[in-house]
Amino acid sequence: MSPVRLPQEESLLWRMRRPASVLTALVAVIGTTSMAGPVLAEPAPPCALPRTDAHHSLGLDTWNDAYVRPRKTVDAVMVFLSFPDSRPLTTPAQLADDHFPATADFFRSASYGRLDLRAHPLDEWIEMPSASRSYDIARDWNAGMRSAFVDDALAAADPEVDFSRYDVVYLVADPHAPGVDSDATKVVNFHQPVKKDGTELRRVVTVFEQYPADRNVLAHETGHVFDLPDLYNRPEDGKGDWDTHVGDWDLMGSQFGLAPDPFGWHKWKMGWLDDARVDCVQAPGTTRHTLQPLAEPAARPGADTRLLAVRTGPHEVIAVEAREPVGNDIALCTAGLLVYRVRSDTASAGGPVEVLDAHPGSGACHGSSVHPELADAPLGEGETLLAADGAVAVTAVRRAESGAWTVRVTRR
Repeated sequence: MSPVRLPQEESLLWRMRRPASVLTALVAVIGTTSMAGPVLAEPAPPCALPRTDAHHSLGLDTWNDAYVRPRKTVDAVMVFLSFPDSRPLTTPAQLADDHFPATADFFRSASYGRLDLRAHPLDEWIEMPSASRSYDIARDWNAGMRSAFVDDALAAADPEVDFSRYDVVYLVADPHAPGVDSDATKVVNFHQPVKKDGTELRRVVTVFEQYPADRNVLAHETGHVFDLPDLYNRPEDGKGDWDTHVGDWDLMGSQFGLAPDPFGWHKWKMGWLDDARVDCVQAPGTTRHTLQPLAEPAARPGADTRLLAVRTGPHEVIAVEAREPVGNDIALCTAGLLVYRVRSDTASAGGPVEVLDAHPGSGACHGSSVHPELADAPLGEGETLLAADGAVAVTAVRRAESGAWTVRVTRR
């Protein structure tokens, strides 16, 4: 078998936070992917930013068909890899149960039932040809060693797996093997698709999680398979606060966030929110809107707006959504109207989304929040936030008993 061609490593570290405990880091390594052709669609609404060549661009006018579209049924195979130098202390079934149905349940809730992520775990270990230590598995993984691991894993699994049946591939390493580094979980994209069983593999998820695994870790990595970007801030020296862009909001920032439900903008991109559920403001003036809680399970008939987008530039909007303690957000710290900026020309881990803090200088949920300074970011009743250098004013007029919020927006 010819070797798997992997891209030049793009070290994107995803901060794993354990509140009130020692912090560790998890690597999400994502190769640079060239722009794929768009999936043609109806003309995009005026607030749907154009997709750019930024990695995991948050443009919505077209879909990047190099990525799995997260609608209806998505089938994922779980391949469990053992090593000749170590006897597993768990079973494949135990590892599968560690991730599913939790990961599928997360996406079912986030998508309002529009995505059914189905796991197909193998029931036996697939033994790798080399000892676990020989691959030098690490957070900042050597590209050659990473290539050797993926090459060996796919070759070992090929006799047992019909890859043409699956949309997503999880390569799950024995968590107790001595050479497995629990910080090294990542998505690996290929420069050129790898052909297996008549199908093209564009990326795989390599899972090196401890047992039991940290919550939402596989949902985060699966988000990359669906073309979602990392939302954390990566300090240049690898030190400092990683959660300054979005804090607890959206699991693509931190899988430990108190409010991990995807932003409304992400749900719109995924096709989980129809255009009719999004209000768009692009002209100067004052408008009023009613927003239902984003994570509320079922879309109601009739008026059911979940996202408000104010166009502020060619590649930028100010987004507003109501976050309440329901669904994936059941443990959120502070409810209210969350305001954030989206840029479609900013790459993954570069700050494509930035939560705007309605209460700068204060914080909340110290000890449980990954970034207390943004835990109280939402607007409360009667409060106003200025955005886009004062060009946009967002006011939380009132909250109804149903949880719906009345919003007033003034755009200069």
